[in-house]
Amino acid sequence: MNFDYNSTRPKLILAEYGRNVQNMVDYICTVPDKEERNRLAQVVIDMMGVLNPHLRDVSDFKHKLWDHLYIISDFKIDVDSPYPVPKREEIHHKPETLPYPQHKIRFKHYGHIVEEMIQKAISVSNEETRAKLTLGVANFMKMAYTTWNKDSVNDLQIIEDLKELSKGALTLPEDTVLTKLDFRTPPPGNRVKTQQSSSNNNHKSAQSNNNNRKPSNNTRSNNNNNDKRKSYSNNNNNSGSGFKKNYQNNNYKK
Repeated sequence: MNFDYNSTRPKLILAEYGRNVQNMVDYICTVPDKEERNRLAQVVIDMMGVLNPHLRDVSDFKHKLWDHLYIISDFKIDVDSPYPVPKREEIHHKPETLPYPQHKIRFKHYGHIVEEMIQKAISVSNEETRAKLTLGVANFMKMAYTTWNKDSVNDLQIIEDLKELSKGALTLPEDTVLTKLDFRTPPPGNRVKTQQSSSNNNHKSAQSNNNNRKPSNNTRSNNNNNDKRKSYSNNNNNSGSGFKKNYQNNNYKK
């Protein structure tokens, strides 16, 4: 007994249309009469539109269906299409290979961008601006260094690496204290705004808490009633205990 499995069948070219559409297109290719092929092709086009209604939202809906018809037939079908017949090279074109960037990085833990920043700082002619850029590059190098080694960061080592990468063009004093840049912190202008907003929110929350602490008239009356009940119960307990003591004393005297 022979079983028909999908693994033994021919591979579907466009699986979203199913095997029945594939078989019908293969049958149309074997029909000798061209008019009959055109009629059957139109029937298959209508069926393909029903099977994939989401394509109706695509511009040139019919044009895409006819292109799919040619793709399913492996470009073998011979019918009169209302649109230009697509070619295999246009549909299955090979993408151009992108060149992989090759950079010889001296210190890979700093990256290639640091080397570009150093070259940019060297090209600056103003001494004051160059000094600021040198300090900024060193701070950036410290941030990149801590990405790979978070245990210890030696500022003197970073200054020496900067001097080596710039070939002595960018130097900093040995006692320079570097700061690790953190791009997640807001700039100083935004910090003031956030502090003001947080203080305003704290003030509003404090006012709301004070308003919540003020008891209403109902709570005051309930508290007074509870105090009265407590005093009444205490008096009753005290009177009962006094009666017991007097009774015990009288019995003792007898």
